Amino acid sequence: MTTLEKELTDKFGGRLRTRVNGILIEENAILMIKHKMSPTRDFWNVPGGGMKYGSSVEENLKREFKEETGLDIRICKFVCAHEYLETPLHAIELFFLVERTGGALQLGTDPELDKDNQLITEIKYLTIENLHLIQKDEKHPIFDRIKSLNDVRKWNGYFNFENKSIK
Repeated sequence: MTTLEKELTDKFGGRLRTRVNGILIEENAILMIKHKMSPTRDFWNVPGGGMKYGSSVEENLKREFKEETGLDIRICKFVCAHEYLETPLHAIELFFLVERTGGALQLGTDPELDKDNQLITEIKYLTIENLHLIQKDEKHPIFDRIKSLNDVRKWNGYFNFENKSIK
């Protein structure tokens, strides 16, 4: 286990986390962040992060977006919830369509992690074609099956991608 993997397990593992994520689509491209999960594995996802106790969903998403991208946003619409469960990590992730209201795009940081073990390595807008070029295991599963960025606007529900129904 690398130092980074140990730090992630220590900080985020063994408990249920609630995460908020913002989907920003501009000029037919989606804003994505590349995370360095290990020396051999990258992971692309939209900006977002863990909720802090005592702060609303809106406050948390605005904070996370600003920390990671330098952008100010407004929440437009809730689109879906996703359950991530890959021991030792377990999270309920809430995804929202957002709109930029200010700021300047810049590569941000994750203040929960040591400065020498930052995950965020790249931030950029990806077209649907670019998104399809990323290997399945290197992007968030909710972005694996979409045919167009307009699909995101139609989402409504709960996703876990294990073909399990919720009773």
